[in-house]
Amino acid sequence: MFVACLTIQFHLPGCTSLKEKRFVLKSLRDRLRNRFNVALCETDYQDKWQRSEIAIVSVAGSRRGIDKTMQSIIAFVEKEKRAVMIEIEKEIF
Repeated sequence: MFVACLTIQFHLPGCTSLKEKRFVLKSLRDRLRNRFNVALCETDYQDKWQRSEIAIVSVAGSRRGIDKTMQSIIAFVEKEKRAVMIEIEKEIF
């Protein structure tokens, strides 16, 4: 069994308040959970309007399966117009 943790830092250029930031992240979080069945949370920059870091965790039975899921998540997040990825870190255990 393999566990992957994907940490993504974002710049949210359109957000002018924490309320807008929460709205954008909640939308992204809900879509990721529904589409990929992953667990995620905001791990840093909770007090910054235009910056965020989320950690996404997934479990799979094979290394190939977990790699495919992580690549699909990255491709999905790249299409998000309201959030620009700054940095990606992937760990597999």
